[in-house]
Amino acid sequence: MILLPFYIDDLIKTALSEDINYIDSTADLLIDENSTSSAYFMAKADGVLAGIEIALRVFTLLDPEMKIELFKKDGNRVKKGDIIANFSGHTRLMLKAERTSLNILQHMSGIATYTDKCVQAVSGTNASITDTRKTLPGIRALQKYAVTVGGGRNHRYNLTDAAMLKDNHIDAYGGIKPAVEALRKKAGHMLQIEVETRDLDEVKEALECGVNVIMLDNMTAEQMSEAVKLINGRAKTEASGNVTLENIRAVAETGVDIISLGALTHSVTAFDISMKWNK
Repeated sequence: MILLPFYIDDLIKTALSEDINYIDSTADLLIDENSTSSAYFMAKADGVLAGIEIALRVFTLLDPEMKIELFKKDGNRVKKGDIIANFSGHTRLMLKAERTSLNILQHMSGIATYTDKCVQAVSGTNASITDTRKTLPGIRALQKYAVTVGGGRNHRYNLTDAAMLKDNHIDAYGGIKPAVEALRKKAGHMLQIEVETRDLDEVKEALECGVNVIMLDNMTAEQMSEAVKLINGRAKTEASGNVTLENIRAVAETGVDIISLGALTHSVTAFDISMKWNK
């Protein structure tokens, strides 16, 4: 997944505008405008780094003359105490950039770190780890990028990418079969169809419709194992709902192709990284 520079710059400008109204009442009034300083980012935990170039772009967007020495890159494993980057430039601008930069870096590295743990937990099975659309408004691309850095894969990016018949679509329309048939009459030949199922009867109905992906929603491991045997490779299988790091291995061992987790993005813990001043 590639993040375009104009998207990154627009996002950073929005964040900085939110953080600084007219002036920085601390740095602008306290620090001489000609003052220069140097600082560094240091990891305060073990994990996977994501978003470092975006975080540093906050500094260079404010101060094009900023000098940066980068020691770690996205996807690298870092340990507590590791120095990630050194940078030096105008003191006022470094202080303005600090919080926005760290917010981005800590959040994205938290996503990558948790994704990596999930990927490692299912190692050796058929299952791949994917995200969902349970992302924060405005930063979906950052969050989905961080998932890929952690070794996961992206589910559909938005509602346009694929047709997913969830329980509410099915209940609103009147059943899986009529809903799939209605979609096929209007959809282009490139559009894939996924159906969310809640029990084995719905799995059979979705299978009979020849859909591309069958989601096994909130099923037990035993139910998922039965469903995978029933489907027998005739559609991709996706496990979703109530998946945690504690039970993800058991879910993967049912033979499903995909395990999607909203928790990768909607409730991840920020990775602890600090900005330290070179005195």
